[in-house]
Amino acid sequence: MGVLHDFLNANRILLIERCQGMVASRSRRLDSHPELANGIPILVDQIIKMLMIERGSDGVRHPDTSSEPGRESNPDVGSAATLHGRDLLREGYTIEQVIRDYGDLCQAVTNLAVELGATISANEFRTFNRCLDDAMAAAVTEYSQQNSQIVLSHNEAALAAAQHDAREARSRALHDSLTGLPNRELFDDRLTHAIALATRHQWTLAVMFLDLDRFKDINDVHGHSAGDAALKTIAQRLLYHVRDEDTVCRNGGDEFLYVLMNPRGPKNIERVANSVLKTIAQPLSVANTELSIKPSIGIAMFPEHGASGDELIKNADAAMYGAKRHSRGIAFFDRLKVREQIA
Repeated sequence: MGVLHDFLNANRILLIERCQGMVASRSRRLDSHPELANGIPILVDQIIKMLMIERGSDGVRHPDTSSEPGRESNPDVGSAATLHGRDLLREGYTIEQVIRDYGDLCQAVTNLAVELGATISANEFRTFNRCLDDAMAAAVTEYSQQNSQIVLSHNEAALAAAQHDAREARSRALHDSLTGLPNRELFDDRLTHAIALATRHQWTLAVMFLDLDRFKDINDVHGHSAGDAALKTIAQRLLYHVRDEDTVCRNGGDEFLYVLMNPRGPKNIERVANSVLKTIAQPLSVANTELSIKPSIGIAMFPEHGASGDELIKNADAAMYGAKRHSRGIAFFDRLKVREQIA
């Protein structure tokens, strides 16, 4: 457990700066009340403390005290996590901001570990993720308790309502409000983890960028409510194809992203992409009208088409425009063709 603890200690300032950059970028995108950034140093310090507790002063991990099979835990970790959640909430953070802090730190640590070639074991990453989960659960509990006390102290109904609000807040922070799919922030976090796993196990993975052809015509002719209904149906059709280890998200507008873990070769990737294309293209009924919506799908593979999430998404996007331009439906990224187009 020492490697991860020492890695976090040595890179504490850099991790905080990266997380604060994510907060600043997100605040600009949301174009609403800017998020404060001082909660991130609190989170980093608390995670370091939790890892120290896990390791113990003699370097030995504490025995399992959890009822969950196969899970090692230390009760002091939960206490530290509770303090973190209480600190942030008492400073005026919303529960959504607290949850986003966890996602930012997780993404920053994974990216930096890959960049620096840190030899952090899978067990250590699992412990780190569990510490984040414990901290998130403690923050949600603290939020629930605060809200229940405001409504009516020790009232079970008020506590249940507050817990429901906390779950809803977490879902809003991580999912698209229209389709219920993961949003881009959650997708980026899962893609970062997927790349780290693929690197460690020498897997491939694929990112598919989907754009619905002529979708603007549906909004113009039938109205935005019809367009929204169509997007919801397409989102459900995409979920039909997603395995537990894969992730599909709404990127915005009529764009979707899909990460396919360890697909075992281009032929299998193309098979999945063709199945997705055919499923989406099936007629659907909206506002007493039958519509047929065809997607264009661009595909980028790790590692040959990109080493980072941003690069894979960018190249899948370029491949999608190639598929749209030539009316092929599906296209893999081709560096040579991209260079020819630029020239």
